Amino acid sequence: METKAAVAALAALAQDSRLAVFRTLVQAGPSGLAAGKIGELTGIPPSSLSFHLKELSHAGMVDSQQAGRFVIYTANFSTMNALLGFLTENCCGGNPCSPVCTPACATEKEST
Repeated sequence: METKAAVAALAALAQDSRLAVFRTLVQAGPSGLAAGKIGELTGIPPSSLSFHLKELSHAGMVDSQQAGRFVIYTANFSTMNALLGFLTENCCGGNPCSPVCTPACATEKEST
């Protein structure tokens, strides 16, 4: 993934409603969801939802497909994976990464 595409994807996700929409679509999986169902699950009104879906779509984070009267939205998993790859490329300079959570101080149980 190029830096410009990564910045666009991160910018699209850097807003509460859009992040909620994207996470909802990730949870829905490849079958996706209709816009009405996304609004129902996230509590975002239709007028705002269409704006947020447009922003996510322009960043390549969601795809849409007409299905009869409905538009079905899906997370673009290839873009998501490319973004994760971009963010973790050369993680820790090729050295083993430290544990995610290393306590700074020993707990009482550990010190006794």
